[in-house]
Amino acid sequence: MFHKRKYKPIHPEKYIGDHTNIIMRSSWETKFALWCDKNSSVLSWSSEETIVPYVSPVDNRHHRYFIDFKIKVQTKDGSIRTYLVEVKPDAQTRPPVPPSKRTKRYIQEVLTWGVNEAKWKAATTYANDRQWDFIILTEHHLGIK
Repeated sequence: MFHKRKYKPIHPEKYIGDHTNIIMRSSWETKFALWCDKNSSVLSWSSEETIVPYVSPVDNRHHRYFIDFKIKVQTKDGSIRTYLVEVKPDAQTRPPVPPSKRTKRYIQEVLTWGVNEAKWKAATTYANDRQWDFIILTEHHLGIK
């Protein structure tokens, strides 16, 4: 089990926000933060500094979604793109498969999926309104599995 820890950037000038208080909540987030920090194409980045409002389908109330990362990247053609990035296990990027018998675990997975889907729709709209992109990175993108 990974415990949250502070991340100390190699290039603090690239970090947007308080570079002395960057919290990583998983080893995968830490790996991505290190990539952002070291990659010369990444002009700036932040972690959990972008907040998107969304309505949860579970309680029908407004909540705040702290997006894992926001990065500004210079592409190969010289243009600058901004991405909102969520780091998630691949299995959590799809609706859960119904088992033969409904279990508490399955019900919790369905609720989690519903909340995540609402967050991601809100983040996509938020990003599109700003001409940014919202992407979800999994262990496959990060080269972990």
